[in-house]
This record gives sequence, structure tokens and C-alpha cells, in this order.
Amino acid sequence: MNYSKPPLSFQQQIEAFKQRGLTFEDEHPSRVFLENISYYRLRAYTYPFQDNSNSQHPFIKKISFEEIITLYNFDSKLRTLVFEALEKIEIAFRTQIIYRWSMEYGSHWYTDPMLFRNSMYFANSLSSLEKEINRSDETFIKHYNETYTHPKLPPSWMSLEVSSLGLLSKLFLNLKRNAQKKAFTQHFGVYKVEVLENWMRSFCNIRNICAHHSRLWNRRLSTQLELPEKTKYEFINREHIYRNKIYPALCAMQYILEIINPKNGFKKNLIELMNDWPLQQEKDMGFPIGWQHEKFWN
Repeated sequence: MNYSKPPLSFQQQIEAFKQRGLTFEDEHPSRVFLENISYYRLRAYTYPFQDNSNSQHPFIKKISFEEIITLYNFDSKLRTLVFEALEKIEIAFRTQIIYRWSMEYGSHWYTDPMLFRNSMYFANSLSSLEKEINRSDETFIKHYNETYTHPKLPPSWMSLEVSSLGLLSKLFLNLKRNAQKKAFTQHFGVYKVEVLENWMRSFCNIRNICAHHSRLWNRRLSTQLELPEKTKYEFINREHIYRNKIYPALCAMQYILEIINPKNGFKKNLIELMNDWPLQQEKDMGFPIGWQHEKFWN
């Protein structure tokens, strides 16, 4: 089957939305939005309110273009809030990994295959890290290369500072589950290493969504979040939680942030954002009924 749909002008895009049942309070500002936010990007926000089994995609709920834009802006604020939270978590994870393994195994521990579970994954990760080091224009990397001839790669406190969160999470996942890994996990208030490994993978996935400005609010996440049976500090009620939605991941972020900095504003800002949600999207985000009354959020 050949694709034969023609491109639509901005006015034609408005007409297409109207034919499907979307209302407009004022078409002029709506056109300005479409000139700066693509029709297909907005389609991700109209999708939940349309019959997508019908080739015409009619709207099944009375809704306006302005409400869709409000939802779009809500998602943008959510991504910004999450991205800033994950920056703090990433830095804390990176710092603890570098410190704990360096103190036990020396400056270049990340080049020792004996510390890792899978030799093939180790080789691939080390190769990827070397590429990231070579691409880096950080002054401390240049200084190392100009000053030292051996070892070839800089120490972990330089090398892992220029690694991506994705690569850092792969390195951590492949590290043997020894005393250092257990201590690292307990430092962040979690007792099972597997749980923190899962959280790191989930955080990496969510960070990539935020970095690419993709839809987050009702996303079905590729990494289902593990809900620990036991934690050092207060955590959420594990019942009736959809682990592939954003809510449990937000809870995990808040849990880690509370350990990193008890005065962080993530909880306050998230509650304020959710109190102003435009289309009652709590359910699609996985928030359980009465979530705000849990001790964890108070």
C-alpha cells in the first residue's frame, strides 16, 4: 500500500480538526500555535480523545483546541519538572558510583573486567565510554591526554563524568552484586539491588523522553518500575499501581530526592502541578484515587 496523503496547509489542518469534532474558540491564535507546534506533535495530545479505530478519527468527547494546548503546556511543565529532578538524581548516582568503587578498587576500576558480570556487555560499554571520552571537549579530559600516557583512559572520576546516564546505568547494571553494590543501594534507602537497577533503567528511559521533548503524561513506559516490598523510609502503597505508567516513577524520584536533599521542591511542585491539571488526566498517568492523602505525599 502506497502512502498518498498530501501535506496540509495550516488552515487545512484547522479544518481537518474541525471536521473531526474539535472546537475552536478563536481560529487566529490557534493557527499561530500550529505554525509553531506541528500538527502531528499535537496529534499525540488529541489521540486519547478520538476514536482511533475509525479512519476519520472523530472526537468522542467534546473538547476544544484551547484545552488541547493547555494539556500540551501541562506536559511541557511536567517534563521540565522531571528533567530537573533526574539531573539531581543522575549526579548523585554518578558521584556515589565513582566514589565507592574507586575507594575499593582504585582509579581505573571501570576497566577491570573482573568487576563485571557479563564480559561482552563490559567490552561494549567500555568501547562506548571510550568514544564518549574521545568526543568530550572537557578541559580535564584534554589535560589528562596532554599530560599522561598511561593508562590510556582517564580515571573514573573524569571518565564517568562525561558518560551519558544511559551508559552509566548499563555499567551499573553489569557490575557484580557485591558489598559495594549493596552499600550503594542502601545509601539510597533501598534494600534490594535489583530494585535500584530497575529504577536507574526507568529513570534513563524517562530522561530520554524529556530530552527529546516527547509526550510524557500518559506514556506507557518500556521499563515497568519495580515496587519494593521494603524500604528504609516511607514509600507508597503498592496496591492498585500500574507499573508501566508515570506515577510510580514519580514516586521513586521523590523517594531518592528526599534522601539527596530533604529540602528539595519536587513534591511541592508536583502537587501544585497536579492540582491544576487541565483534563483530569490523573487516571491516564496512573495516579490512584486518593493518592494525595497518602503519608508519602504529606
